[in-house]
Amino acid sequence: MKVAYGLIGAALLALFISWLVLPSANRIQISSGPVEIPDDVYDPVTAGEQTPDGYWQVLPRDAILPVYNPTFRSGADTDWPHDTLVIGVELGGEAKAYPVTFLNRREMVIDWIGGTPILVSW
Repeated sequence: MKVAYGLIGAALLALFISWLVLPSANRIQISSGPVEIPDDVYDPVTAGEQTPDGYWQVLPRDAILPVYNPTFRSGADTDWPHDTLVIGVELGGEAKAYPVTFLNRREMVIDWIGGTPILVSW
């Protein structure tokens, strides 16, 4: 069990260091302002929801911040290799691609597509 904790700690440290050394031009842009959650969307944090008894979590709630309001470019305007792994979403005639290399560091993107709120998670 101690080996697993050590591996988790090493992986988290490696992710943090890779984020530090990644050129800022390659980082996903995030909004610096507060995010407004629509009234009809349940938010467990503001609702004061507690974790179940006996549940152990490695990181506290909200320790990894999602990306809010990501910026996009057309595929023709990127210099990504042709085999870049992405999570593609198409809804209501609108399509977006979320590169896994960015999601490896932030894990979640909260976005809107086709007029619908979505959560992209990796």
